[in-house]
Amino acid sequence: MVEKFTSENFEEQVLKSSQVVLVDFYADWCVPCKMLAPAVEAAAEKFAGQMKTGKLNLDENLELAQRYGVQSIPTLILFKDGQEAGRTVGMQSKDAIENFVKAKL
Repeated sequence: MVEKFTSENFEEQVLKSSQVVLVDFYADWCVPCKMLAPAVEAAAEKFAGQMKTGKLNLDENLELAQRYGVQSIPTLILFKDGQEAGRTVGMQSKDAIENFVKAKL
């Protein structure tokens, strides 16, 4: 399941999570973001129970995007124990996302 992260729930859902958390920084108008969505959903299903997955709309949460230095989208950031553990930028294949996550779990 892919959750919706916002500046209101980010600290609780991501930074304080006991699980690894994959955050997809996206925007509704971003075509590559839409193309990436099925691969992110597949990773969420594959690693359910091991990892939490969510999307964060850049336009609605600009302060968070700036805090984490997100300059282009789609950007995937993996958080572990409240800290950034890895990042990918741009379009990724389903396999690339799964390998990225596996390396950090």
